[in-house]
Amino acid sequence: MKLEEIKRTAVVGVGLMGSQIAEILARLGGYEVSMVDQSDELVRRGFKTIEGRLERYFVARGKMTVKDKEDILGRLKLGTSIEEAVKEVDFVVEVVAENMEAKKDVYRRLDDSAPARTILATNTSGLSITEIAAATKRPDKVVGMHFFNPIAVMKLIEVVKGAYTSDETVEVTSALSRKIGKEPVVCRDISYGFLANRAYGVIMNEVVQMLWERVASPEDIDKALKLGYNLPMGPLELGDMNGTWGIRAVAEEDRVKELGPEKGRLHPLLRIMVRAGYTGGAGKKGIYDFWKEVLSKW
Repeated sequence: MKLEEIKRTAVVGVGLMGSQIAEILARLGGYEVSMVDQSDELVRRGFKTIEGRLERYFVARGKMTVKDKEDILGRLKLGTSIEEAVKEVDFVVEVVAENMEAKKDVYRRLDDSAPARTILATNTSGLSITEIAAATKRPDKVVGMHFFNPIAVMKLIEVVKGAYTSDETVEVTSALSRKIGKEPVVCRDISYGFLANRAYGVIMNEVVQMLWERVASPEDIDKALKLGYNLPMGPLELGDMNGTWGIRAVAEEDRVKELGPEKGRLHPLLRIMVRAGYTGGAGKKGIYDFWKEVLSKW
């Protein structure tokens, strides 16, 4: 397949990340995008989120006309059936929970329903592309396509090559990344966390440990790293925004399998936080709230 042959796309899972991916595929790529999730409520919520972003950041600022916005929204097709959503598409981006068994189940369904030519890309931040691909009969067309949040701002996409991913699939995915305004980097999936998260994970572990030791407040830890290393956001506030704490808890079993119990296990602070409902993410409390409401008084 060549980039020019991609006409229709699909995004499976339209939460925080999925809705942003669907938006840029429609807005910058000009693609028809089938948005699919488990319920009408979730799909419509994703659509409304896109509509609100286009109005707030583009129409209201004179960067887009109302007609432009309506044209983009018109390219979004809503549904709850994976099978219906992918039966005529050329490229799929999967954005479901960061859990290997959940992803394998989705990939079996994608493989059964999507045309043989279709590339299946996963937005996983660290799971094995090779293992996900093994759930299909087209492992050469399964690839990692890891976006970074917030997608409108972050330029990076990690294109991750599994053991059987073809060079053509990597090339097409990289070309598509550039078409939607991103900068792709290519790596093999033998590196858990791929490139950016593998390196940044060391920082995240250390700042959580510092908070656990009550070395400083989350504000001061973030401030030190932002001013000391010119980071746009501190790792703790970024974790709160992205829902990193909940994601890490869900992915603990996979992390232990890949990294061993020493590196892979969840930090005690995060275990306590997540059990108490402080997962981070849109509309949810995170590590800043936990520090203020619990940890600083404990």
